[in-house]
This record gives sequence, C-alpha cells and structure tokens, in this order.
Amino acid sequence: MVTTVRHLGPHWYAAVMGTAAVATASAALPVTPPPLLRPAATAVWALSLLLLLALLTARALHWAHHRDQARAHLLDPAVAPFYGCLSMALLAVGGGAQTVGRDWTGARAALALDAVLYTAGTAIGLAAAVAVPYLMAVRHRPRLSQATPVWLLPLVAPMVSAALGPRLVPRLPAGQARATLLLACVAMFGLSLLATSLMLPLVFARLLTGGPLPLALTPSLFLVLGPLGQSTTAVGAFADAAPGVVPAPYSDGFGVLAVLYGVPVMGFALLWLGLACAHVLRARRHGMGFAMTWWAFTFPVGTCVTGAAALARRTGLLVYDGLAVALYALLVAAWAVAAVRTARGLLSGALLAAPRTAPAVPARATARTT
Repeated sequence: MVTTVRHLGPHWYAAVMGTAAVATASAALPVTPPPLLRPAATAVWALSLLLLLALLTARALHWAHHRDQARAHLLDPAVAPFYGCLSMALLAVGGGAQTVGRDWTGARAALALDAVLYTAGTAIGLAAAVAVPYLMAVRHRPRLSQATPVWLLPLVAPMVSAALGPRLVPRLPAGQARATLLLACVAMFGLSLLATSLMLPLVFARLLTGGPLPLALTPSLFLVLGPLGQSTTAVGAFADAAPGVVPAPYSDGFGVLAVLYGVPVMGFALLWLGLACAHVLRARRHGMGFAMTWWAFTFPVGTCVTGAAALARRTGLLVYDGLAVALYALLVAAWAVAAVRTARGLLSGALLAAPRTAPAVPARATARTT
C-alpha cells in the first residue's frame, strides 16, 4: 500500500468532487425528480464520502512515507494547483451531507459533518488561494505559454465556500453570527471572482496564441465552467439567505444581483461549454485517451446545474428548468464514463504507476535535425 501511493497526487480529489456533484446537483433540480433519483443520489453521496476517507488516508501515507515526492508535487507548477481540489472535495461532500446525505445519517449528524468539513475546507481553500500563487511567482516561475485552466483551481475553492456557506447561516444564532457568516461568504465570492478574472485572460490568451492544449490537458478547459457556475450559484444562495439577516435594502439587492449577475455569466458559461466541447471533440479525433483530467467534465458542469437551477427559481423561466435538466444529464453521463475508466485504470495499476519519461533522442537523430 505504501509503495502504491507514491505517485498519488492531489488531482485524485477531483474524483471525490465529481462524485459529490452528481448527488448535490440532483437536489437542486427545479423539476419534480423521478422517484428513484433521490435514493440513488444519496447512495452516490455515500460513495463520495467513502472516497474522501480513502483518499485522505492514502494521501496521509503519501506524505508520511514519500515526502520527497510530496515536495516535488508542491514545486511542480503542473501539480501544485491541484491542492485546491482538497478544499473543494471537503466542501462538496459536506454540502451534500445536508442536501441528500441526511436521508441516511439523520439531520443532526449531517449538520455536524457539514460544519466540520466546511470549516476545514474553507481554511484549506483560503490557504491554497494564497500559497499556490505565491509558489508560482517565487518558485515555479511558469511561462505564459504554460498557462492552463488548472491554474484556476486554487482560486475557485473560496467560491465553493461562498456558495455553500449560506446554507449554514440559519443554523447560527440570529444577529451578528448570521450576518458575519453571510458577509464572509460575500467576501470569499469577491476574492475568488477577482482573482479568477485576473487569471482567466492568461488562459484565454494562451489558448488563442499558443494553439490547442496538449491532448491530455484538453478536458481541463471544462474547469473554466467552475467559477462561472459556482458564482451564479453563490449569488442565488446569498439572495435566499439574506432576508432577516441583513437590513432590507441590502437583502433586496441580493435578489437583484442574483438575476443581473447570474444571467450574463451563465450565458458566457454556455459559450465556453461550446468552445470546450469543440476542443475535446478535436482532441478525441487526434487520439486523446483517458486520463484523470477527464474528471474535469464533472464538478464544473455540476456547478452550472446548480447555477441554472438558481436562475430558474429567481426568474421562473422554463428555459432554465430545461437547461438545468440537460446539464444534469450531461453531468451524469460524464461521471459514469470517468468513474468506469478510473476503476479500470486502478484495477490495472496504470493510474498509480510512475509517470512515463520521454525516451532519449539518439545523438545521430539529433545531429540530423540540427
């Protein structure tokens, strides 16, 4: 077991995020769900909890017995941003505890689990949002040509806290405690939104000027949907929690913000979804095989499901009902494919093997090309 986890990186938390998203997004659907969807979603949430516990254990062994590799991950600009996934995995499982997990755990246990995971996930997310960009600037020093949507991961984690925190607001004592948590969520919304707004142009410029991403990284284009869908979900959650927590003019303003912000951002999310799908189809034609980056097809799409559902509640428009259902169908299909391929890779040992090194180029071949 100890040897097996040597190459177990933080990107594996994306599988927990995607699995939890299938469960939580089902509870947000603005239509009457099929009778079996709720128990199925609860079972999927339980699976995400088990995956989280297994990964936390495996990653603890990784740090205890392979510290050289763990430090190498932190100093690798391609791997370090995935430390944001730990925060989002904790938050996603905690949020799912209150939406669907309570059917099995009971309301009190679900609330306790959510509070613990939310607190830990938020602390780790805020730390990653500072530490990873710092390491990139001081130690990694990546070039603009290396920019990928993976760079967004540590910056999106506080947005997940912002979207899930309002659910805990009513559980706190009325007055200062509730208002403080709600406005803290608004602050995390702002810091994540502004940081993402600074990073996304670098990714878009790299895509337009540097050509398509490498085949294995092409699915990471879906990561851009994360801050878009999650921020739309967050402003809807603020509007739901604000009445009675902040004074009337501001509570009404949150309701206005939920629509005036959410509608255009969801429009851009759909534009990016089309662009990302076009790149993925091109990559498949050029031989893109399965990699753990395929989990990027899940959690970001799940945030768009909850974002569309929030707009459906606020606007009453059936088009958002249909959009939420269509995106959820896409989410379930993507999760099923990624889960099956991951299980197959684990059984074969391919996903836990050491990364392949590029073959050495013979001296003669080098001489011919120069």
